[in-house]
Amino acid sequence: MTETIAFIGLGNMGGGMAANQAKAGRKVRAFDLSEAAVARAVEAGCEAAGSVVEAVKDADIVITMLPAGPHVLKVYSEQIIGAAPSSALLLDCSTIDVDTARKVAGLAKEAGYAFADAPVSGGTMAADAGTLAFMVGCDEGDFARIEPALEPMSRATFRAGDHGAGQAAKICNNMILGITMLGTCEAIGLAEKLGLDPVKMFDIVSKSSGQSWSTTTYYPWPGPVPTAPSNRNYDGGFATAMMLKDLKLAQDAAAKSGASTPLGAQTEALFQMFDRLGYGGRDFSAILQLLRGKLDELPRD
Repeated sequence: MTETIAFIGLGNMGGGMAANQAKAGRKVRAFDLSEAAVARAVEAGCEAAGSVVEAVKDADIVITMLPAGPHVLKVYSEQIIGAAPSSALLLDCSTIDVDTARKVAGLAKEAGYAFADAPVSGGTMAADAGTLAFMVGCDEGDFARIEPALEPMSRATFRAGDHGAGQAAKICNNMILGITMLGTCEAIGLAEKLGLDPVKMFDIVSKSSGQSWSTTTYYPWPGPVPTAPSNRNYDGGFATAMMLKDLKLAQDAAAKSGASTPLGAQTEALFQMFDRLGYGGRDFSAILQLLRGKLDELPRD
């Protein structure tokens, strides 16, 4: 029997994710406040739903990909819980704060649902390709059901722990990503000033101890990694505003837990500056141009 997926939130990430569920032969009923986003989902093989309630009414699996914690809490408490069958598996793939993830999990469990926070890593290219990494917070007994539900969108799915652990893993992972990208950009800027070709630097660093995902997969200088946004004048990819959102979540969590994150705080401050200068829509690796003093070469949003 074909599974019915309700997919709520068809933005830069959700659109590709929903399309991959449809490609896997599942019936995908998709909803977004943007009519254009719904139209793109229909072109990719999904069915349009007129509302969240319509999308989830007989779903086997509900997947949400929403902007922030308040949206997730509102949609689950007012439109999903009670409207979806209690047998439905509820999966929130948004990146939100840990406290809200646990609150939504509590509401879902009280109503008899299996729920997981399952944020993703990989960006829009991985969302389109179905090669995201999922970090799942759930009851241990539910994971065997969650993993195959995510499989059409995933290259790797990890159970991080109980509810909220998926969000904790995501914000820690992205704090590392923000810090390493900033360090990579600073090093490229220094290499350029010292007369070293940044392409030659890639050849060296990608095989040396400075190697990181920011270098080998997402190099912020055009050329060495053809799929990186640096080759498209930093268009697409992982928007600066979204990186800033994740860094803020990490700093909020650090403040609440008493963790010391000085590099995370400095990284947030620099991306905050970059965003306020009008580059929130550019890929986060474009911060290289700020550090090089070349913002005049970079289009604003």
